[in-house]
Amino acid sequence: MQGITIPFWIFVLLVFFAVIALLDRVLAPSVRWFFRRRLNTAIDELNSRLDTRIQPFKLTRKQTLVDQLMYDREVVQAAEEEATKTGTPISVIMEKAERYAREIVPSFSPLAYFGFGMRFAKIVSKLFYRVRVGYLNDEALSKIDPSASVVFVMNHRSNMDYLLVTYLASTRTTLSYAVGEWARIWGLQSLVRAMGAYFIRRSSNNELYRKVLARYVAMATREGVPQAFFPEGGLSTDGKLREPKFGLLSYMLSGYSQTSGRDVVFIPVGINYDRVMEDRILTQKLEQDSTGRDYSLSIKKSLSFMINLIGRRLQGKLFKNGHACVSFGNPISLKEWMRINKITLEKSTEKQKSKVIEKLGEQLITEVGNVVPVMPVSLVASVFKKANATQMTELEIKSKVFKLISDYEKKGFHVHIPREDHDYAVSTGLRMLTLRHIIREDDDGMFLANPDEKVIIDYYANSIAHL
Repeated sequence: MQGITIPFWIFVLLVFFAVIALLDRVLAPSVRWFFRRRLNTAIDELNSRLDTRIQPFKLTRKQTLVDQLMYDREVVQAAEEEATKTGTPISVIMEKAERYAREIVPSFSPLAYFGFGMRFAKIVSKLFYRVRVGYLNDEALSKIDPSASVVFVMNHRSNMDYLLVTYLASTRTTLSYAVGEWARIWGLQSLVRAMGAYFIRRSSNNELYRKVLARYVAMATREGVPQAFFPEGGLSTDGKLREPKFGLLSYMLSGYSQTSGRDVVFIPVGINYDRVMEDRILTQKLEQDSTGRDYSLSIKKSLSFMINLIGRRLQGKLFKNGHACVSFGNPISLKEWMRINKITLEKSTEKQKSKVIEKLGEQLITEVGNVVPVMPVSLVASVFKKANATQMTELEIKSKVFKLISDYEKKGFHVHIPREDHDYAVSTGLRMLTLRHIIREDDDGMFLANPDEKVIIDYYANSIAHL
């Protein structure tokens, strides 16, 4: 019997692969079981603290959700229709549908959400703003059916909205956002997916893509995943509430059953700021049309802005951007809303369903508008917008602002008064605008709106114009 001689490096490779096989077959299952058990224990503890539990659907592996979408009857039907229309093999169309599904479906991680995301949202929100909760009907919110699908419907003022609402709602639920293509940046998109958000192509008219997106949103709603969306579809460029879009709302109600399905509860959320950090960028087109100045974003301008911030920080002159306030309106139960309006979706035609969705969407955006907080800067800007280039003393400004506050409060709208001090509220709003040279103060103590800043004054006044 002869032995076999092999090179030493081959022996090392064989030992290496044998160790890997041993780890994979013997130790890895035990380690996975250990961490899965720890994770389940952590999730149970989180669910005991949250008003709305983390649903099993949200914890399902991404590949499983992708497979569910791929075998969904409506997705398969849409793929067959496109194959017939274009003459492309069905296998190629299904591969395209799978790419869409992988792009849309998130991969939620409780560790990323609570271990990093929630803390990051809190730190950044409090770093830039004095965060406050405006109107909140805690009793009504506590009565929401725990099994219902909760949907936060919000106005869209700033990209800070995502962080602000995530931070304030973190003790109640985990939110799944619809995020635009702006966040599809290497590194960032993985974090966004881990936070439970799903990507959407807002401008896509591809029918197959729209069907895959619609089926995912319908599945998530059916399974009780808490969601948040902006019916305006994008950031306001003039400060006013934009006309609502009904695409995501129609997806949420797709296949909804009033008799056997779980209820869908909409919570209107109103957001407002004393200063929107990207106000110059949002209003740049209006600014260019009005004054010819260009505030478009560039690397040079971004670096200059950061250097200026660091310099002001070192000098002790860096102030927070005022207050950021969020109000949570009274919840609207879809079942109750349909009962009151005597609507039965199951028996409605497609045209009737479109009208129902439009009617519901209009009511939701109205309710969102009604809970948008009235901020000090918005009040002062409104006074100067109406003043039409008239100089005013501080006393005259306060008198006009106090009158506005009284009018808004009589109508039942929430006015955010820092420290419950009306004088301080006006002084805060006036200081924010004078520091930015939007309002000018002369040597005699007279205040006048800077004629070159009319667009910005209108932008902040428009945030409460609908009230």
